[in-house]
Amino acid sequence: MAFTLEIGDRAPDFALPATDGNIYTLDDFAEAKVLVVFFTCNHCPFVTGSDEITRETAEKFIPQGVEFVGINSNSVNTYEEDSFKHMILRMDEKDFPWTYLRDETQDTARDYGALRTPHFFVFDKNRELIYTGRGIDNPREPEKMTVNDLENALSEHLSGQKISTQVTNPIGCNVKWDGQEEHWMPEEACDLV
Repeated sequence: MAFTLEIGDRAPDFALPATDGNIYTLDDFAEAKVLVVFFTCNHCPFVTGSDEITRETAEKFIPQGVEFVGINSNSVNTYEEDSFKHMILRMDEKDFPWTYLRDETQDTARDYGALRTPHFFVFDKNRELIYTGRGIDNPREPEKMTVNDLENALSEHLSGQKISTQVTNPIGCNVKWDGQEEHWMPEEACDLV
């Protein structure tokens, strides 16, 4: 079995605390026509470099029934900046248009097979995976971006087309797994394509 969810797989459920003080499960987003779940964090230069592009994408598609959920699974033992307290501060400062969840046990990251930050998973109304991978092709230096794969996937799906590129490799820092050295990845986690 692949480490990362594959196209057609169902979205795994979760019950995670958000920076707004609530606990969220998959059912809380049941009304969304499309659900974008992405693994992110507070410190990674690939995340901080591309967050404003992700914001623009979210703001473009939220009116079309798309919801965005960011999940931070990084171990605070690797980066204290990824603590829940710092997540709240970051959302207060940035006011991102997504729900920001904390996956302290890293179970949700394992269930989805998150490889990097950021790593995007797009699910249709039946919560079947229709796109996974990167948001843009140069998240660290977005001014050099040539393609926004996330936006393309959402545009194609919402217009009733088949998504032309369903899987890309996420570009970013690896998820910081608790008890492992900073650059460790599970043996079965390899490139998606």
